[in-house]
Amino acid sequence: MSAGADGGGAAAARSREGSSAKDGFVPSALGTREHWDAVYERELQTFQEYGDTGEIWFGEESMNRLIKWMQKHKIPLDASVLDIGTGNGVFLVELAKFGFSNITGIDYSPSAIQLSGNIIEKEGLSNINLKVEDFLNLSTKLSGFHICIDKGTFDAISLNPDNAVEKRKQYVKSLSSVLRVKGFFLITSCNWTKEELLNEFSEGFELFEELPTPKFSFGGRSGNSVAALVFQKRETSWDNFR
Repeated sequence: MSAGADGGGAAAARSREGSSAKDGFVPSALGTREHWDAVYERELQTFQEYGDTGEIWFGEESMNRLIKWMQKHKIPLDASVLDIGTGNGVFLVELAKFGFSNITGIDYSPSAIQLSGNIIEKEGLSNINLKVEDFLNLSTKLSGFHICIDKGTFDAISLNPDNAVEKRKQYVKSLSSVLRVKGFFLITSCNWTKEELLNEFSEGFELFEELPTPKFSFGGRSGNSVAALVFQKRETSWDNFR
């Protein structure tokens, strides 16, 4: 998926006050596969013609924030990492440049995966796995990841006009199936607050750490333009029987 700097992306579609949507979001084309297919078809053409890799969701600061956390907690360079909704794959490139060697990017848009592959090839990298994969309808081959990362994909799913509430529940189920017990889930969101994300991921996950993000002040009130949280998957009784 595509985007902009911290505080941008899908946030414009959020309407908590005065919204008729049951879950607090106004449905948007930003939540549909058709929108993102069209976006990445254009970005793929632009890359092929001009070599422009496109924008980075939440900006470079968001990538650096996540990589610094991984370094701070001494995540092994061979730890398996899954980038959910990888878009143009630029974050995968950064992970590879920092030495991570077991990284996978998935996106439901074939054009996004093609664009990612072209960018990765241009960078001369070969140790990155790419898959066309719908996170809400996963292949059983995806499992056992130490780290899962989301920068904007959960935001977009939350804006889907077709039963977004159920899609969010399926997202949590998919996350639980691909992330190993005690594994970490790093999410950056411009649509959800910390408290809301804690509620959304309360089933099977616990907050490990809140990451610092840019603050804003307006009309005498202040807050964070985005939320960046690290969850850890809890062990459940079901895990003992797997």
